[in-house]
Parts: sequence; C-alpha cells; structure tokens
Amino acid sequence: MRDRQSTLRRILDSGIVAVMRARSSEHLIGVADAIRAGGVDCIEVTMTTPNALGIIEQTARTFGDDAVIGVGTVLDAESARAAILAGAQFIVAPTLNPDVIRMAHRYDKAVIPGAFTPTEILTAWENGADLVKVFPAGRLGPEFFRDMQGPLPQVKLVPTGGVDLTTAEDFIRCGAAALCVGTAMTPKDAVASGRLDVVTDLAAQFVAAVKRGRGLA
Repeated sequence: MRDRQSTLRRILDSGIVAVMRARSSEHLIGVADAIRAGGVDCIEVTMTTPNALGIIEQTARTFGDDAVIGVGTVLDAESARAAILAGAQFIVAPTLNPDVIRMAHRYDKAVIPGAFTPTEILTAWENGADLVKVFPAGRLGPEFFRDMQGPLPQVKLVPTGGVDLTTAEDFIRCGAAALCVGTAMTPKDAVASGRLDVVTDLAAQFVAAVKRGRGLA
C-alpha cells in the first residue's frame, strides 16, 4: 500500500491522471492496461461506473505497483472509505467536502477535491487538499491557471473538463501541476469497439504534451 506522499509524487511526476468512466465495467481492465501502455500510470475509476469498487479492487490487484489506482466522483466520506478499503490510493471529488479530505488523510491517502472560484480553491487548500481539481476547467481556460499563480502560488492545481490535446500543453505551461483527462484519452467509440490501440496512442500523445508544457521536449 502506498502512503499519501509517495502517491502524490507519482501523480506530480507523471503529470496525468487518466479518468475512466463508462456505463459498463466490461472493458475497463483492458482500457487501464491500454492507458498504461501509453505511458500513463495514474488511473482514476469514477464512482459512477457500475461495480466501481470491484473494478478498483481488481485493477489495483492486477497492476500492483505498476499503476496507481484512485477513485473519482466521490461525494461523501463513506464512499471515500469504501474505495480506500477496496484499494484506491487517491481520492478525487467534483466538489469540496472537508469530511472527504479528513477521511482520506485518516488512511494516509492523497485527496484532490474540486473547486471553481479562487475562494473555493483556497478553502480546499486550507482544509488540507493535496491538489485542487479545478472543474470544469474548460469554462475558465489555461490562462486562469496563470492568473492563479500570482495570489496563490503555493496551491497545486489540476484542471479537469476541457482538457484535450489542443489544450493540454497550454494548461501545463500556464501552471497546472497535472492534468485529469477523461474521454479525450478514452473515446467512447474506441472503448466500446475494443480499439484499445487508439487509447494507447492518445495516452502517449498526452504524455508528450505534458513534457512539452514543462519544457522537457
């Protein structure tokens, strides 16, 4: 089991959390493997996925230390605890719930609550967030992250929503600590048809975009 700080380092080093969301759990283990093949090893399974806890448990057991499996769309502390016990190493929420942060830290797990305004972002950070998810980031754009560097340079921000291959590099260049990427990496049609090579290729392209944004390529 990973501790909070080692998970956080893994997310920050990678710069990408792949978000898996689907109506069916049938193909998601294969999708996770395809994501890893593209160079992304931090994977979030949303609680809106059928049998999410079972998928978290199976994925965590299958990949072991080769991937960091987390849970997303967590709305309450009870869901956070259930996911942690199933094997989730980090907790992601669309909103700010201090009870979720406290629960994650009780089990020494990283937590990434959601926020939208500067006040919400600072409140999340003051309540102990390891990273703050800005959602929906597409409504704000990459320049919002540059603007936040002035008053809140200490807060590590992660955009979600509106992150695709046309915006990923700019989000990183403007100060995002990492990216949460959903269907832009795992297109519904490709997943449904089993064309997982598409997922692998997209994952690799996002890895390259993060490197460019960080000035490493």
